[in-house]
Amino acid sequence: MIAAVDVYYDEITGAAGGAVIFSSFSDSKPFSTYYISGIKPVEKYISGQFYLRELPCIMALIGEINEVIDTVIIDGYVDPGNKPGLGRYLWNAYDGKIAVIGVAKTFYAGTDAERVFRGKSCRPLYITSAGIDSVVAAGFIKDMEGKFRIPDMLKIADRLSRTGIYQHISK
Repeated sequence: MIAAVDVYYDEITGAAGGAVIFSSFSDSKPFSTYYISGIKPVEKYISGQFYLRELPCIMALIGEINEVIDTVIIDGYVDPGNKPGLGRYLWNAYDGKIAVIGVAKTFYAGTDAERVFRGKSCRPLYITSAGIDSVVAAGFIKDMEGKFRIPDMLKIADRLSRTGIYQHISK
C-alpha cells in the first residue's frame, strides 16, 4: 500500500497529520484515511533541519496506520542538494524497508530532482526518492489521478491534515 502524508502545524494545539492510503498510483479514491492531532512537542523550524520538526510527526502518523505500507509520499525533498533531507531520514528510520518519494513544489538549488509537469501547469513538481528509482517515482507521480499540478491524493492528505475531515476531490 501507498501512503501520502502531510503535516499541519498549530502553535497552540500542536501538529496534526493526515494520511491517505491507496493501493495503486492510479487510484482515484483512498482505500482508507487517517488523522491524528495534538502531536507535541513540536520542534521549532530551523532552516536546513526541517526533518527535526516534521519527522516525529510523520512517524507518529505512520504508527497509526493499520495497513502494511511499502511506499510513503511526502511533501518535500528526500535529499535537497548534497545533504539528506526529510525523506532520507524517514527512509533511514525504517531501515530502507519503506520507499519514500518526495514531491516538492519549489526548487532547491543543487538538487538533482526529476521535474514533472502535470495538467496545464507550467510549473513543475520536483521529485526525489529513496528505495525507488527517481525516474520511476516521477512517472508514478505524473500518472496519479488529478487534472491539476498537485495529484488528488496529495491534495486530500493536505486537507485532511488541516481539517481532520476527508474530502474527496471532485472531477
